[in-house]
Amino acid sequence: MTYEPVLLARIDKPDSHRLEGYRADGGYQAFERALKEKQPIDVVNAVKDAGLRGRGGAGFPCGLKWTFLPKDHPGPIYLCVNADESEPCTFNNRILMERDPHQILEGVLLACFAIKSSRAYYYIRYEYGQSYRVLQAAIDELYAAGLLGKNILGSNFNCDIYLHRGAGAYICGEETGLIESLEGKRAWPRIKPPFPAIEGAFRKPTIVNNVETLACVTQILRRGKEWFQSIGVPPDPKNPRDAGSYGPKLYCVSGHVNKPGCWELPLGVTSRELIDKYAGGVWKGRKAKAVVPGGLSMGFLTDKELDIPLDFNGPGKAGCLGLGTAAITVVDDQTSMVDVLHNVCQFYAHESCGQCTPCREGTGWMLKITERLARGQGRKEDLDILIDIADRIGIMPGTTICGLADGAGWPVKNAIRKFRSEFEEAIKSGYKRQGRSLPLVGAH
Repeated sequence: MTYEPVLLARIDKPDSHRLEGYRADGGYQAFERALKEKQPIDVVNAVKDAGLRGRGGAGFPCGLKWTFLPKDHPGPIYLCVNADESEPCTFNNRILMERDPHQILEGVLLACFAIKSSRAYYYIRYEYGQSYRVLQAAIDELYAAGLLGKNILGSNFNCDIYLHRGAGAYICGEETGLIESLEGKRAWPRIKPPFPAIEGAFRKPTIVNNVETLACVTQILRRGKEWFQSIGVPPDPKNPRDAGSYGPKLYCVSGHVNKPGCWELPLGVTSRELIDKYAGGVWKGRKAKAVVPGGLSMGFLTDKELDIPLDFNGPGKAGCLGLGTAAITVVDDQTSMVDVLHNVCQFYAHESCGQCTPCREGTGWMLKITERLARGQGRKEDLDILIDIADRIGIMPGTTICGLADGAGWPVKNAIRKFRSEFEEAIKSGYKRQGRSLPLVGAH
């Protein structure tokens, strides 16, 4: 069965980023119907009943998050759009923002209507210069067309969208770190509770949603929950905590493949299918040694685990942190896992905000140890020390405010447990990293 893209359906059309073309393809009709025919709670229920889970990494049910707002709050209530997209090897939001920004902006308007917000802050990572320019032009088009501002389309609904550029920091992908940055402060994640839905931006109730999540909101209101639930993986009846993995998903593939790129497919596709069918296989006729299923913080799959479905539950069955951003990164069989792990630890040690001692010190310790391994001076006990550090830092063991430490520790303990013999052989043979290893990010 061939899947027909929906989220990416328009990206190859001429001037796909312009309002005129988007409206010609039925754009903003779902928003107009919502204004004329629905109450905010109807939109909330539509998204909740569809089973949309956040596409930013955590997979939390979107409609359920919307219901956490205080009832009958006098306002203001804010929507924050998380377009920081700093997870390594992730570029699905960028494609949507540059090629079909109005699909996202319609989702923003629908979300604002649903949560009774008259102001949305669109937080975009600084490095996305083209995305910023395209989005700002699209927002200007909406104001000129009367789809933003006061009394939109003759209704009593008012909405303004403010585009805000970050300063380039991984920590701003965490929703409270994003809010702190938006307020002009250092992006230190907040202790929770209170959660943003109770006390968020400027100490007012705030909902933070990812770009791809809001694009899905547009499609749910356009096509209905039955369509959305016809795609993906239903809940496991044996697992009462499984909320299902419904709908389409944008999968990025990069690293050591012949054709890096981004494809839209139903949730539940496997890494093997993505690599072999869509990304043209592993480059240079080699084989895959390790595959990251959803951004570096998720950990690694071995070549024997590539048939595990990439839905919200699948990667966890193979010891990974989760689906994450569904950004697949392939490491070929000629690349040393010592080099890969050194790269990983460099990134997280640099990006830790430093607020929590276990994360600040733990990521630094892991980097020092992997640097020693990469210099050929490693000791066998270093592997157990690395696992011990990785197991002790993070929000899940209860030692940090946010999950960056979990994301830093997971690929470390995951790689050592799955590729321990390779690390032990590297230590025994005095393996030394020669220059720089091949870059992992082939399409970023």
